[in-house]
Amino acid sequence: MIDRRVCFRAFCCALCLILAQCAWGFQAPDGLNLMPVPQEITVNKGNYALKRDFRISLSGKPDERLLQASTRFLRRLSNRTGLFLAEGYITNKNFGEGGSLHIHVKRPGKVRLHEDESYTLNISKKGIRVEAETDLGAMHALETILQLIEPGKASYQLPQVEITDSPRFPWRGLMMDVARHFQPIEVIKRNLDGMAAVKMNVLHLHLTDDQGFRVESKSYPILHEKGSDGQYFTQIELRTIVRYAEDRGIRVVPEFDVPGHASAWLAAIPELGSVEGKESYEIERNAGIFDPTLDPTNEKTYVVLAAVFKEMAEIFTDEYFHIGGDENEGKHWDGNKSIQAFMKEKGFKNNHELQNYFNTRLLSSLESYSKRMVGWDEIMQPGLPKSAVIQSWRGIDALVNSAKQGYQTFLSNGYYIDLMHTARNHYKTDPLPDTVSLTDEQKKLILGGEATMWAELVIPHTVDSRIWPRTAVIAERLWSSQDVNDMDDMYRRMEIISLQLEEHGLLHIASRDQILRKLAQGGDIKSLQTLNNISGPLQRYTRNPGGTMYQSYSPFTLWADAAVADSETSRLFDSAVKSYLEDKNSKDGEYIKEQLLIWYENHESLVKIINASPMLREIEGLSEQLMEVSQLGMEAVYLLEKNETPDLSWLSDAEKVLKKARLQGGRTELMNVNTIEQIVRSLVKIESGN
Repeated sequence: MIDRRVCFRAFCCALCLILAQCAWGFQAPDGLNLMPVPQEITVNKGNYALKRDFRISLSGKPDERLLQASTRFLRRLSNRTGLFLAEGYITNKNFGEGGSLHIHVKRPGKVRLHEDESYTLNISKKGIRVEAETDLGAMHALETILQLIEPGKASYQLPQVEITDSPRFPWRGLMMDVARHFQPIEVIKRNLDGMAAVKMNVLHLHLTDDQGFRVESKSYPILHEKGSDGQYFTQIELRTIVRYAEDRGIRVVPEFDVPGHASAWLAAIPELGSVEGKESYEIERNAGIFDPTLDPTNEKTYVVLAAVFKEMAEIFTDEYFHIGGDENEGKHWDGNKSIQAFMKEKGFKNNHELQNYFNTRLLSSLESYSKRMVGWDEIMQPGLPKSAVIQSWRGIDALVNSAKQGYQTFLSNGYYIDLMHTARNHYKTDPLPDTVSLTDEQKKLILGGEATMWAELVIPHTVDSRIWPRTAVIAERLWSSQDVNDMDDMYRRMEIISLQLEEHGLLHIASRDQILRKLAQGGDIKSLQTLNNISGPLQRYTRNPGGTMYQSYSPFTLWADAAVADSETSRLFDSAVKSYLEDKNSKDGEYIKEQLLIWYENHESLVKIINASPMLREIEGLSEQLMEVSQLGMEAVYLLEKNETPDLSWLSDAEKVLKKARLQGGRTELMNVNTIEQIVRSLVKIESGN
């Protein structure tokens, strides 16, 4: 029988000797750091050295947008390399040949669906040449060049490559919910810059919901006055966002969610509601699905919507206009006698047919403003005109069904980044997998996809950490060839791109330590970082059960808000364990033991921080769980190395430790418990083999 305490002490002594002699780590494999991966790329021998005299020349028909993009490119190139570039701004004086980088475009592109975004890029010893049908393609090429920068012996350089590139899908979007928690214009701008960096081209703004009506309305000012808590975009700001996006080749699609999710509408204009005689509604403060719904039998509903949509159609220049249409359970319709009488008169059998009547009227109104209506899955009912576009949140089957019925459609199921799933999960989701059976014409109706950032649990300080860097992975899935699917290489490149995204002012990395510093009350945050690096957020909507644990005004800079879905520390540990269990490589083994010892010893120093900060008491149990499960992992590795069999008592204790380690703390959970369990289970295999 093995004494667990003796085993653990012996293990620690041996490990301390090892760590004193050597440090273990993993080196990323060589390779280009491009995300998205281009469609075709040839890497030639040699490099192009970047020097202070780097300049840009232009030919063809470049427009002002490309001049501005080229100037921004120079600033970023200078910041990436530290070069004091002689050329400061790109103007019409740059027309002609002879630049270090020569850009040739045939015409200015239009920021619209199905515009040509292709480009070719050739980097040789002589220089760099970009050719594109439109300036949009040339702007994508500039992003590719920036991602290719690498350090050389004497200076920064670019590899000599030949690239031919174009997107797989024309709709590559990010939906930002600014209704549940308002995200001001500076947040939108920095995320637009991030989108452009990874070649995304649609910003979908979810502007109204139960928690807020977030735009200035001149036709009905009462909507933003009573429906926004004073937090909304002015029309000048909306136009600024649209222009800022267009300058980066990004379309902006507005969403005004109706007829459900209407509490903010009705807080301002209660007579549009579906409850007979109800004189007032309130903005919702919790998350969830609520009953207040617009009355589709009230003609004033259409008067108000037509006026609001008309003024918004003039601001949002894109052809597509989103009306939501989701999650209307129809309870207020069921309880309204006049609505029921209307349905009987029209021969409507259910609420789906009534909502289809409502949607069809909206579609006609939007078409009068030269807009195409977009809605979530629920709007697709028999009789809906084929000009409508379906955004699928229910999954591939719903997406395919939309295409088979002749509707343009795009996918969001699998790209819900607010659910805090890992980049691996999003990367595996494809809008057009090989398993679907569609004709070539039906396949063309699948436009692409959108990452969806619902904002129940995020504020301006934390929203970036929920969007990035995972959205870069979704961008690759929507741009690159379907056979670009190496998970390890994806993660390698994602970590590099994540650092590059910071140059746009994105806070996805910085906000974590800022939150931890606040929680530590000025103390050293190293032990907090160690625990946070392996504390994953609760996935799906389990952090906020029933939508009632948090209100919209609750604090959102707590422990869980610093946790991220993808931890490099956790991922490297999992990879090392997998490799070690396959071949018992000593390097993997030493790395595992080193990491387990760090986690084990972390509790003692963290308790001192916790005792000084009441906000951290919710994670004391989590820290203790990490200490205990790390000790278990070290004992298991020791037994494996000695090829010794654990007794039943040890295995029984191990089960208890593993079970306890799965308890949440601070609305997070330890990410590597299953991996440590794999080490323990491997001991059972040894016992069976013996």
